[in-house]
Amino acid sequence: MSGVTNRLASSVRLVQRGTAAALANTGVGNLGGGHGLGCPCHACKLGRAHGGSCGCAACFKGFEIPKSRGYASSATGNRGVIFMGPNHVEVQDIPFPKLELDSTSSPVVSERQKRKCQHGVILKVVSTNICGSDQHMVRGRTSLPGGHMVLGHEITGEVVECGSDVEFIKKGDLCSVPFNIACGRCPMCKAGHTGVCLNVNPARPGAAYGYVDMGGWIGGQAEYVMVPYADFNLLKFPDKDHAMEKIQDLTLLSDIFPTGFHGAVMAGVKPGKTVYIAGAGPVGLASAAGAQLLGAACVIVADLNEERLAQARAFGCETVNISKGPIQDQIYDILREPEVDCAVDCVGFEARGCGHDHSREVPAQVLNDCMAVTKCGGGVGIPGLYVTEDPGAVDEAAQFGNLSLRIGLGWAKSLYFYTGQTPVMKYHKDLMNAILFDKIDIAKAVNVELISLDDAPRGYTDFDKGAAKKFVIDPHAMCA
Repeated sequence: MSGVTNRLASSVRLVQRGTAAALANTGVGNLGGGHGLGCPCHACKLGRAHGGSCGCAACFKGFEIPKSRGYASSATGNRGVIFMGPNHVEVQDIPFPKLELDSTSSPVVSERQKRKCQHGVILKVVSTNICGSDQHMVRGRTSLPGGHMVLGHEITGEVVECGSDVEFIKKGDLCSVPFNIACGRCPMCKAGHTGVCLNVNPARPGAAYGYVDMGGWIGGQAEYVMVPYADFNLLKFPDKDHAMEKIQDLTLLSDIFPTGFHGAVMAGVKPGKTVYIAGAGPVGLASAAGAQLLGAACVIVADLNEERLAQARAFGCETVNISKGPIQDQIYDILREPEVDCAVDCVGFEARGCGHDHSREVPAQVLNDCMAVTKCGGGVGIPGLYVTEDPGAVDEAAQFGNLSLRIGLGWAKSLYFYTGQTPVMKYHKDLMNAILFDKIDIAKAVNVELISLDDAPRGYTDFDKGAAKKFVIDPHAMCA
């Protein structure tokens, strides 16, 4: 990695030079005597002045590097979280983003593509979240090999550079980035199905940042990231100061809040409905909060993690512990009937069995449970992730996404199912307004915890252990 970093450093400095010169004119970039006590950059170590063409990371970013924050030196001006192998992530120097994508060297053949992105912008990442979908990769449950993927698809950031084809987004705008990458031009995008854009992934419909088989786009658990098709994709916050006051809530607009809300909407949640939500992780908690926002009379959240169930009860949900006996009996104790109007699967393919089988992985368990507990004619929303390849699956069929579903039960009850990536742009503006006008406290519902970029490996470890928290990475210490 160090050899690659050294080769990139000179080219990155050429890109940075214009910005560094502009900073120098304001007295920010040209700090002369150094950036402050403990700054690890090369010029400070040698006691050299920082001229207008200085390309070191601190000059480019325009801020002093305080020793207390523990920022590492970066010859490229950028660092990110890289998946190295099962249960192993590292924060490393990565190339500073350009207005282009070149994934032709990816070991995942389906991700390889090369294109110019003058329709894109470069963001200074203000916040970027660890997602349960990331954990599937980090656990080794996808086809992703280690050592090349920068993780992260939940991104909020400030625009620092715009491509020549960008018209409406401006430098300095603070924006939420939908995790779906969408061109805005294809039939799917024009119909609002931005989760299955036809032009951003050479292998299949749909793309995302920092995810295997999703087009090779660089992830956003980093200091800086490139976002393509900026005019179409980005949600600009109307007032930056107000947005920063709410940033721990607004950071959830990139994925889990719209995803959880989408699951509830697609399940048919409306005022007065009773809802069963499988999974008390961040998406399940977001779905529960979304169901409340939609007017549900009773929201029942199921899990086997008591800490997460306590978090659900903290904002008014009823709970079911799937390890404590039949789910329908526990629902009866709450509703005086064993079925609900709507169900939402917020677990996905790493599901566990119920009762005495709760320690055993049963990939179709949650889908079958949702069919069992939903009333005839009801709906099942499925934002939980199901994959086409799972090398760690319990049997050969499940390794290729073939699960033992009780589809006959679903058919007999006339249930309907809604699956797939959430089209984030369908919801994010309205949910932004709900946050800004204090209609929901989503950060409290999912229990946001801010961590530094260097703490990302610890965040992954704690999340994998079942912490009842949503870990939000704050790469530049802007969100506290």
